[in-house]
Order: sequence, then structure tokens, then C-alpha cells
Amino acid sequence: MPTPDGATGAGGDAGSAAPRIGWVRYLFDEDRWEWSDEVAQIHGYQPGTVVPTTELVLSHKHPADRAQMAALMERIRETRAAFSSRHRIRDVHGRIHHVIVVGNQLRDDSGQVVGSDGFYVDLTAYEDDRRSEMSAQVAEFAEHRAAIEQAKGMLMVVYGIDAAAAFDLLRWRSQQANVKLRLLAEQILVDFRALQNDGALPTREVYDGVLMTAHQRLPSGTQDAGANGENRAGAAS
Repeated sequence: MPTPDGATGAGGDAGSAAPRIGWVRYLFDEDRWEWSDEVAQIHGYQPGTVVPTTELVLSHKHPADRAQMAALMERIRETRAAFSSRHRIRDVHGRIHHVIVVGNQLRDDSGQVVGSDGFYVDLTAYEDDRRSEMSAQVAEFAEHRAAIEQAKGMLMVVYGIDAAAAFDLLRWRSQQANVKLRLLAEQILVDFRALQNDGALPTREVYDGVLMTAHQRLPSGTQDAGANGENRAGAAS
């Protein structure tokens, strides 16, 4: 496994200093990867010090998960479908991270699926930092706690994550979509409940799609709600 000079501090743990969520993008025909600084750091690299490739990405998969993940990546290239996976990666220091990876279909201007666009959630960081400042941040949203708490609960069930992880996932999506956390949580509640109305239990890929696109179903005029930095600071009202 590559260990460039840009690797992050020796050994270290994946606790409070580690990033928890970041984005990743893969273009099928070009076999080209892009990832955020946070995903680079989850793998143990300093931002900008390594260019992700298919070989590099696979090299970081836990040996017991690597064959399964290679098969999943090949299937995604063939079917160009959305996906989600919960597996383990090994960073450049040898530390094991438990991650959830969700990929949505990335389309070009003509509507053709050209890649996968999604996010990593590092569950290890949550497990190691379970009693973080998140409880204080949640308190800031007391006025609108009900919708946020319910949306958190749904994400906890769907993804098998704890409350802090679910809250951070909601907050991250609100920042990416530039909408208030409360509004996003309310829309996710509406969408998740609608999925269950037919009596059949949806696959997790269906939930992934709802999470990634919920902001698109908000009333017009709400998607710029975070333009003044409110969401970047993690606040919602």
C-alpha cells in the first residue's frame, strides 16, 4: 500500500481529530477518481498529496473485504447503478476504519449516467468519539428538535449508525445542498414515510437516493437558505 510523504501523522487514532464525512466521485469511461480532502484524510493522506486511482482505492480495502469490493466496483461500472456499501478500509498507518460509502448516479448535461457521485462516512470516528460536542450542537436546535430527531432516528435504522453519526450526516447533506438542516430533515421525513406507504420494505439503495436528492423536492426559494454561512456553521433555525 502506498505510503507517500503526505501521509498524516504517525499512527494516530481516528478519533475527534479525524474527518467523518467527505465526498467521492468516479467517472466510468475515464476510470478517474476524485475525492475530498476529508476522504483523503480518512485514508491517512494529507490533502492534495495523492491522486486517487482504482488501484489505490482497492489497495486500502481490508483484505477480507477487497474481493467483494472489487466485484462491486466492476458491477457498478457495468450497470451504472446507484449503490451503498458498509465495509472496512486500512489507512496508510494500518489503522482499520469502518465506513459506509454511498454512491448516486452522476449524469452529464444530456442525462447520460457518466459516473458515481457520493460520500464516505467514517463510523470509526464516531465510535471513538461517541461523547463529542454533538450533544451541545443538537441543543442549539431545540426549537426544531422533533423533525431533526425523527430524521436522525430513521438514518440510524437505515444505516446502522449511532445518533451522532446520523446528525453529522444530516448536517453534511444540508451543507452540500445549501439548505437549512431543519428543512432538509422535514423533507427526508416526508420522503421516507412515503416509501413505506405501499407496505414493502425498500432497499437501502432507495433510501440512499432519497437522502441524496431530498433537497430537490423542497419548495423553491429554500435552497439558498444557507447562503449567509448558517449551514457552514452548523446552525439552523
